[in-house]
Formats: sequence, C-alpha cells, structure tokens
Amino acid sequence: MSDLQDRKPVIGITMGDYNGIGPEVILKALEGNQLSKYCTPIVYGSLRVLNRYRHLLRMKEWNLQNIQKPEQANLKNTNVITCWNDQKTEAEPGKITPEAGQGAFKALKRATDDLRAGYIDALVTAPINKDTIQGENFKFPGHTEYLAAAFDTREALMFMVADDFRVGVLTGHIPLEKVKTQITNEKLSNKINQMLHSLRSDFGIVKPRLAVLGLNPHAGENGLLGTEEKDIIEPALIRFREKGELVFGPFPADGFFATSAYRQYDAVLAMYHDQGLIPFKTIAFNEGVNFTAGLPAVRTSPDHGTAYDIAGKNVADPGSMLAAIYLAGDVWEYRQEAADIAKNALLHKPQASESQAPGKAKKSNRYR
Repeated sequence: MSDLQDRKPVIGITMGDYNGIGPEVILKALEGNQLSKYCTPIVYGSLRVLNRYRHLLRMKEWNLQNIQKPEQANLKNTNVITCWNDQKTEAEPGKITPEAGQGAFKALKRATDDLRAGYIDALVTAPINKDTIQGENFKFPGHTEYLAAAFDTREALMFMVADDFRVGVLTGHIPLEKVKTQITNEKLSNKINQMLHSLRSDFGIVKPRLAVLGLNPHAGENGLLGTEEKDIIEPALIRFREKGELVFGPFPADGFFATSAYRQYDAVLAMYHDQGLIPFKTIAFNEGVNFTAGLPAVRTSPDHGTAYDIAGKNVADPGSMLAAIYLAGDVWEYRQEAADIAKNALLHKPQASESQAPGKAKKSNRYR
C-alpha cells in the first residue's frame, strides 16, 4: 500500500450565490478549523464576503488564510481564494442580484479549473441561482451539466446520497413536458450502467441492488395508464437481469417510498427530477448530498438551494454541507485505495476461484 493514510484530501468549496445561505453553511461547517484533521479546505469566492458574514452571524474569530493559489494552502487552517476583485462587493442577504450570480460563476470556474488541473482533490459546490448565473460562459441548467461539459463527459449522473439511501434520475433539469420523449431504451440502459458502475467504483458495493421506478401512476397499470413501462422499461430491466445484474422494477413511486421499500436496495432510479428528489428531500433533507457520478473527478453539493428567505438570519443548518464535504473525501479516498490496489495487484491466475482472485477490492462499511 501507499502512504495514502497520511494524505488528507484538498477539498475545494465554492461559495455559490453569496446572497443565499452558501457562505453561512460553509462558515458553520468549517468554524474553528474543525475539519482540519480530515481535509484541507479551500473556499473559492470572496474573503471580504466571508468576513462580512462572520460579523453578521457574530461568529467567533478563527483564522481564514488568504491565498492566491491552492499550492499555498495551509494544512491546518481554512483557506480562501478570492476569485474576483471584491473591494466593492457588498453581500445583501436574501436579495437576488446579477452581481452575486456572476460571483458564483467566477468561483465555480476557478475551482473547476483547479480541479481539472489536479490542484484540488474534490469539489463541493454551494447553491447557485440558476437564473442569475447565466451568461456568455454559463448556459447550463445547473452545476451537473456545467461540470460534465468541463470534463468532456458525455453525460453525468445526478446522484442524491444520504448514507445507504441513494437516488438517481433518468432525466434531470428539463421541463416536465419533455420527460416522456427522453424515456428511451438507450438512455435508460446508459443511466442504469452509470449507476451500477458508480455503486461499485465510488461506494465499494460489489453486487449492487438497483430499483427502477415507473413513469406513469401505478407503473402504468399493465398499459392502462401508459405504455412506457411495458414497451421500454420492463424489457430493459429483463436484459440487465439476463446479464446477472440485480436490477428490479418498474415500481410505482408512491407505494415504493411509502412502504420504505427503498431500504431493500442500494440505489433507486427515478424517471424524472421531482419523482426522485421530492421523496429524497422529505426523508433526508438535512443530511442529503448531491453527488455527480460519471466524472473523472469528485464533486458533491448540499441538497438544498439558496434559501434566500433565511439568508443572513443565522438559522441555516450546515448538516447537508458537512455531509457533502465528508462524502467528497470518502469517495476520493475510496477511489485512491482502489487505484492503489489495482496498481499493486498480482496477475490473476486461471486456476484461482473468483473469491480467491488476488487484487479483489476490499469492501468497506464506510461506503455502505
């Protein structure tokens, strides 16, 4: 093994829309450098804005290390890279402004550039306003699509995670009227493959169990309420099971969550955004994390939005931000361990059984 155990991940954290609760939950999560033994955090945004919120929230003073580039990060402090000339920047909690939107973009771009270059190990993104961030260089529905383009990934997967509860969506940030046209065999098969791969490579689940929801009420009621289940979803799931994959469904969404059937599976694939995210956020709002599967780098985010109505009022809960930071570090560490094992693995001997195959990745309870 390598000296991985002595290596803390360097985690970049974008400030998001600074008039929302992003700065507050970041400061609460990092207060007193409480995560310094776990990771080296670098906040991308504005030191001026963060200090403004520390004063507004009457938080105790602790060292925010002002740096120009990630190589200068202090391993024991919270580091901040100011991503624009912030001398005239004034945070206005709860107010929607184009300046805050463009500040969010500049922080995201700088952090993404550093992530691609390998200067930071993982990225945690605070909430943005998907309208005010739009501009010449950002024409995307959200973080997931922007990062997929930045890493030249054909299609990334929005994966909501709260411990063993994981929900993915077939269609993401698109109008509801367009969902039906996106339910195709190719798209469904690709998304299932993405989820199975992520469960294995990011969470260490050797034989994942995946539940797939139907599109229509009662999963189509045998064609009475819609035919997508009979024509597209069921045949695709049968093909996966014929290959030995534990993929089941389609399940009616309402009863599936109401009876806690999701507890029997390692992940759930919903057909559209609200079908999956409404129950997920209802069950795990303050501990849920948005994880972008399918990227060569690690990215997570809290599962809440800008919450302008409570911005600056010192009531925002940092639980989801903390969970996002921990998950980013855990996935990064698992990927490093798996790569280290693969690099040092002995060649597989034909006479060895599958259970005895050298180099088989160990399963850690941390990712279950």
